[in-house]
Amino acid sequence: MNHCIRLVLFLSGLFCLALCAQAARADELPGDSVYHLHVPLLDQDAQSVDFASLRGKPRLVTMFYASCPYMCPLIIDTARMSERALDAGERAKLSVLMVSFDARRDDPAALKALAAKRSIDTGRWRLTGTDAANVRKIAAVLGIQYRPLDDGEFSHTSVLILLDAEGRIAARSEIMGKVDPDFIAAIKRVLDKP
Repeated sequence: MNHCIRLVLFLSGLFCLALCAQAARADELPGDSVYHLHVPLLDQDAQSVDFASLRGKPRLVTMFYASCPYMCPLIIDTARMSERALDAGERAKLSVLMVSFDARRDDPAALKALAAKRSIDTGRWRLTGTDAANVRKIAAVLGIQYRPLDDGEFSHTSVLILLDAEGRIAARSEIMGKVDPDFIAAIKRVLDKP
């Protein structure tokens, strides 16, 4: 009898260890997740968020700067067009993260002013900034090239990036000014995953 109780306790312990190990693996990020990068961001409402904490929801990500006269407004417009190509239920599952190249000028006040000027829904869109070293890290992990120019402007890749809920790059689109049907199809596929 005593032997049976020990065996049951031993097997119960093994079962608990197996469950704990499985739960730990479920919390691990995939190796190709951009959320391995821990970078502090400050948004248009002066709310601090760690880049890695954005895990859990698919999102469109792009980089920009608030004083950009041409391409960044086009990036914003293209992200909006992409959202409009989705139905309301799909839009509710997707958020947008914009990270500024301009660490010197794009503080929360500048980001908030841009959001107001462009009528950006800050309930679903987050405009963020960070310091120059972290801008470089985010650009590198997203595969975005940029270069500060002597006049204070930036030369940069114009791209929308779709991250799945785990932070893997699911799709990219450099088509600006119109809807990219392949990119929309990729968004729908990611949003359809449980």
